[in-house]
Amino acid sequence: MADAQTAEYDVIIIGGGPGGYNAAIRAGQLGLKVACVEMRSTLGGTCLNVGCMPSKALLHASELFEAASKDFAGLGIDVSPKLNLGQMMSQKQDSVTALTKGIEFLFKKNKVDWLKGRGRLDGPGKVVVEGPDGAKTYATKNVVIATGSEPTPLPGVAFAEGKVVDSTGALALPAVPQKLIVVGAGIIGLELGSVWRRLGAEVTVVEFLDRITPGMDADMATAFQRALTKQGMKFKLGTKVTGATVGAGGVDLTVEPAKGGEAETLTGDVVLVAIGRRPYTEGLGLETVGARPDARGFVANDHFKVADGVWVIGDVTHGPMLAHKAEEDGVAVIELIAGKAGHVDYDLVPSVVYTFPEAAWVGKTEDQLKAEGIAYKSGKFPFTANSRAKINHETDGFVKVLADAVTDRVLGVHILGPQAGEMIGEACVLMAFGGASEDLARTCHPHPTRSEAVRQAAMGVEGWTMQA
Repeated sequence: MADAQTAEYDVIIIGGGPGGYNAAIRAGQLGLKVACVEMRSTLGGTCLNVGCMPSKALLHASELFEAASKDFAGLGIDVSPKLNLGQMMSQKQDSVTALTKGIEFLFKKNKVDWLKGRGRLDGPGKVVVEGPDGAKTYATKNVVIATGSEPTPLPGVAFAEGKVVDSTGALALPAVPQKLIVVGAGIIGLELGSVWRRLGAEVTVVEFLDRITPGMDADMATAFQRALTKQGMKFKLGTKVTGATVGAGGVDLTVEPAKGGEAETLTGDVVLVAIGRRPYTEGLGLETVGARPDARGFVANDHFKVADGVWVIGDVTHGPMLAHKAEEDGVAVIELIAGKAGHVDYDLVPSVVYTFPEAAWVGKTEDQLKAEGIAYKSGKFPFTANSRAKINHETDGFVKVLADAVTDRVLGVHILGPQAGEMIGEACVLMAFGGASEDLARTCHPHPTRSEAVRQAAMGVEGWTMQA
């Protein structure tokens, strides 16, 4: 290879997360000369290192711990589980390490150069990487910004190690807090709150809105909150956080009703701030190519393109801030660069909450259909009537299918229940091909499985549901 400072790449990707590494691998597969800039010591970005993967490792382990503590006896299994938090954290890290090493292997296999350091634009066709050996400039025909996002801070609530933490800190607490206060009733807050509640913490969730999980179908959100409350999670909705005081004994969090009223103080050992994420676009040199982030940090673009030879994907552009959306963006943008067709339908990007029960959805909610004036039909089926859910004692939740009242085309599918994240893929495929509820209703599903609930909900659109 020519000297790094003079070598010209077809594409340099800034950011080695799900969007960036998938883009890099796809570029290698298409024969493009490609490099990926990553400032972490490992590839995979937030998702693999301190996000999706470690949180799922802890969700899985904590779910088994709670099942052993509370459910096994009823199944005829007598055990007395004891928490070994150190081992739980160790196995989590082992899994993360295996995944990040896997990305390194795929880089080598597909001839992707990993440029270690912090990358930024320095005018058209130039990327500066500030790494261990100083700054180096690389020439490239295309640059893809795939820098992802970071936790949004909460004004008046400063982070304090081990006391006031973001999602990264909540994944590495050294001990189970006696009382955990979660600020934000979105996906991240509810998942991490569930982990620590299962392990013994008393968890209170504070949310500014008068409902949990914004973006989720309202009917499902109500049932979801009911299920989490039954498990022991407490909620203070319609509540504004105004400040925090950290002391030797914990954190005093000052809150008041969002619509005005008397303030009160909540005290916890740890406060998790999980009010969302914001694009990581600071210091990227976008101004050197005539581009600037908007007030929220997002970079405007035309089908990923910001300027000649400059592209953005994932969390730094609009659409759902989800790892799998970034992956699709990454593949699409590289195919556009290579002269192929590249497109992502953001209306068909599924969302999943990996609590128990899981919540998953794709397409429109009922509120959205009503707001858009779209006439629709609805079919709903509860897991209490599903044979597999019954015998597994997993009956919380339901499946809801929304279809166009005239054409029967499926417009949205919403699942609250066991393995919802696995089952939603069926709905994604159906909707990608413009399928009707009848198509799903007349497709044979294996028995007994949870997936039969999806079919039964589709049958319910036309009123011919058959309960188990």
